[in-house]
Parts: sequence; C-alpha cells; structure tokens
Amino acid sequence: MTTLGTANAAPGEMDTGRLSVGEARDGSEVGLPVAVVNGARDGKTLYIQAVSDGDELNGLGVLQRLVPQLDPADIAGEIRIVGIVNHYGFQVAEHRNPIDDTKLNRTYPGDATGTSSERIAAATFEAASDADLILDLHQGSTSRMLNETRVRCGSRHRLHRDCLELAKVFDCGYILDQKGPDGQLARAAPDEGIPTIDPELGGAVGWDEESIQKGVKGVFNVLHHYGFLEGSVESRPQTRATGFEQYGSPSGGLTKFAVDLGDEVSRGDTLFEVTDPFGSVKAEVTADSEGIFWRRRRLPQVATGEYVCSVGTDIDQF
Repeated sequence: MTTLGTANAAPGEMDTGRLSVGEARDGSEVGLPVAVVNGARDGKTLYIQAVSDGDELNGLGVLQRLVPQLDPADIAGEIRIVGIVNHYGFQVAEHRNPIDDTKLNRTYPGDATGTSSERIAAATFEAASDADLILDLHQGSTSRMLNETRVRCGSRHRLHRDCLELAKVFDCGYILDQKGPDGQLARAAPDEGIPTIDPELGGAVGWDEESIQKGVKGVFNVLHHYGFLEGSVESRPQTRATGFEQYGSPSGGLTKFAVDLGDEVSRGDTLFEVTDPFGSVKAEVTADSEGIFWRRRRLPQVATGEYVCSVGTDIDQF
C-alpha cells in the first residue's frame, strides 16, 4: 500500500487526497492536494512537488497534464505527488508564505513544531524522505527565463554526478550547476542520499504552455530512463552554466534589451539600455563575461539598482 496523507493506493491503483500541514486562522484544517500512483510492478519511488513558491504555477500545469496520463498498470514502482506546497502563497498569488513572510523553499528539511513554512517543509520532506528521486518543479517567478534545470547540491557533493544525470535526463536543454542556498529542497534531499533537481520551467504570469509541455516531457523522460515506464530515452547534450551573473540598473527608467533569451554574449556586448519616458538613452549596461543570456525582468520599468537580467557563465556542453 502506498500512502500519502489521506491518499492510499494498493498495487495497480491510483488515489488522491490531502496532506495535513496545520490549521488556518479560522481553525479549519489545511491540507495540501496529493496524489499517489502505485505501480502494478515493483520499482523505484519518485517524489514530485510543485508550487513551493506560491506564484510559480507552471509546475502545477505539468502535474495537471501529467497525472491523467499515468496508468498504474503500466508503471513499475511508486510516484508520490504534492500538487501545491505553498498553500497560503498560492491562495493569494504571492511568492512567499504570507503567514510568516517566508520563502518556503528556504526552510527544508523543516521543523514539525516550527513556523508555518517549516511545518509544511517538514511534512513534504517526510513524504519524500524514502524516495529514490525527487523533482521539485519551479519557474522563474514572474521573470522571463530560459527553460532550465538546476543542480543545487554543489560540485563536491557525493551525489553531484547523480543529480547531474537526473538533470540531463529531464532535458530542458540548459542546466545551471551551482550550489544553492541553504534550505532548498534540492540542497537538503541530496544530503539524505536522494538525487534531486529543481527544473525551472521558464517564467510567466499565469501559465506558459510551452514551458508546461517541456516539463511534462521531462517527467516522462525520467519515468522511462529510470524504469518506471518501459522504453528508453536518448539524452542529448545540455548547455551547462556553473556561474551566474546578475545585473541591476544604474538609473531609473525603462529598459530596452539588446539580446534575447538564449543568445550568446561576449564581454562588452550591450545587454540593455535604460531610457527616459521619451526614448532618450540614460545608461547602457554591458556584459562583464561571456556566457548565455539567461533571465530578464518582464516589465520594462526599473528603479536605480533594481534587478534587470542575468547571464549564465562558465559554459560547457554536458
């Protein structure tokens, strides 16, 4: 029997339910939506979650399209899914958990007696704790961003190679291989021996269908490669960045980009200009290093020092 919260599935069955993570301000129980798929044959366990950042919805779009396509009769092993991790942030379309003003994906492995975010992290981490693989689905918040997969354990970690293989199999085409901040699930789970990746499925307000479909394909790649489903996946070379440079605006105004996402840039190339409301150029920002234009803000208006864009650096093919 596979159990996650109130969802229970015998071999060859699927079920949905709720995972309790506490109570809301009116005393009602807060339960995260969960699904379990118990394959007809023995195999590995895959844990998937989405929306740990409350305004990152593309991962939820992946799950909405993925789960109806999963037939337990065809699957070997178990798939456990938490559809919406940051319940409170999702309800108000905010990145952080508004109950404790915390970025939930900085609280893993959590604390079952701690803050709201720590309790959610503890409950979902426990659900993932005996998995063989973890996919933590994200997107670039409301920025515009490449579809990429992040390996966050660090190059010296004993599971680095395993995490990198998982990222390559997921196949977004781009990999950011850089140690992440403390408290990320993709940092905490490898410490427990579980290869984990953080697919960043583009960036959008609302749902971006191209990124969602890329995520669905990525999950199926994992299911085939690791034996949950029959069949094989032919992996292709990925563009990997191990550095990440962020650029802010030297003045206030409107940004005008000189490059597009995915473009190669060289040191000294213009990334963007800042103009006044009537089109006069106030500032020009150039690349400090060669790399790939990776991420940019969605709206043009910026204040002095405000984030504008990022370049992935130290590029190779993996």
